Amino acid sequence: MGISAGNGLIFDWAGAGPRTTSWPAHVMLDDETLRDGLQSPSVTDPPVEAKIEILHLMETLGIETVDVGLPGAGTRQREAVLALCREISDRRMRIRPNCAARTMMVDIRPIAEASQLTGVPIEACLFIGSSPIRQYAEEWTLDQIQRHTREAIRFAVKEGLEVMYVTEDTVRSSPEHLRILFAEAIEAGAKRLCLCDTCGAATPEAVWNLVSWVKKFLAETGADLGIDWHGHRDRGLDLANTLAAIEAGASRVHGTALGIGERVGNTPMEQLLVNLNLLGMRHDDLSSLQGYVDSVSAATSVPVPANTPVIGRDAFRTATGVHAAAIIKAQKKGDRWLTDHVYSGVPASLIGRNQEIEIGPMSGSSNVIFYLSQRGIVPGHELIQAVLLAAKESNRILQEPEILAIVRRFENVTS
Repeated sequence: MGISAGNGLIFDWAGAGPRTTSWPAHVMLDDETLRDGLQSPSVTDPPVEAKIEILHLMETLGIETVDVGLPGAGTRQREAVLALCREISDRRMRIRPNCAARTMMVDIRPIAEASQLTGVPIEACLFIGSSPIRQYAEEWTLDQIQRHTREAIRFAVKEGLEVMYVTEDTVRSSPEHLRILFAEAIEAGAKRLCLCDTCGAATPEAVWNLVSWVKKFLAETGADLGIDWHGHRDRGLDLANTLAAIEAGASRVHGTALGIGERVGNTPMEQLLVNLNLLGMRHDDLSSLQGYVDSVSAATSVPVPANTPVIGRDAFRTATGVHAAAIIKAQKKGDRWLTDHVYSGVPASLIGRNQEIEIGPMSGSSNVIFYLSQRGIVPGHELIQAVLLAAKESNRILQEPEILAIVRRFENVTS
């Protein structure tokens, strides 16, 4: 019989102090990989065939909505949007598309045309800068932003599109201005409000305060609108900020594979998926998560650093003797849960991977015994010492050909 967290082997400090969190039963995900992700200055815009493959992996992971692009940005983007929407229609996919657009008719009209041509409802994500610093730089007045908001949303609604109203740089906007703009958006027919940390400037406290304020504002107006959160990672607070937004009341949050996107990117979708599943807010089959990230990496020419959480080469890999010994002892007990948790905050089995043990300068005999045994090699004392000596003299992890060469030399000497 297997063991689990309920047996007292892991103490959870998250529920043992004055600050505790009440998570919602479910939170939706919007994948921005094929729009904001492709705004990274270092990516390759993939061919439409690759985008379709990535779309199907999003579907497999249970992601609810996907930004399929900016059809108003040019012919290439428009054709990709049409192809992705047709794929959703033809394959009867569950995932729903949306498109980004400025609060301008020239951007909104191509979304309406794509919806009409494919027969697929497309959510229009209409964005405009709202912060004082953006207003000053652009020489906009609040009246102008309000007018653009009203006219754009009304036009989109008239064209049969559901609208998410997106205030860029929301986290640096004043409540007085947001109250005016959100009221205008509600009056014009928006169905969702998207709060943005466009410059990655916020802290979790700021995010919680902002989302809580918006939730209270909507309650006061009696408007039944969903709240989205879209966060960037310039200060490295992206995941923490997204969790704070969920805690405060966001019902849909955005992310991209590998966190790619404008400047240094967005909240990584793979980290979101894993954390939301571990926290009980989602119950997805994540066995294709590695394939999703690898496909995006190949399609966009963005390498996956070895130390990337969850999906990096080293996420479940160790060569340290103490770590390896604990994992091996757990494996000997015959319980996968124990093996997955004794030295890992993320169970490898959640995404279809295994704990890996290598041999290097910090290794002990346990590493060598396990490594050799896994390959059907009898780990005699002299062989163990020979491999361990080579590892201690090395400045890195030993590669398999090096270890097998030692095995062959040792066999020749002893035969």
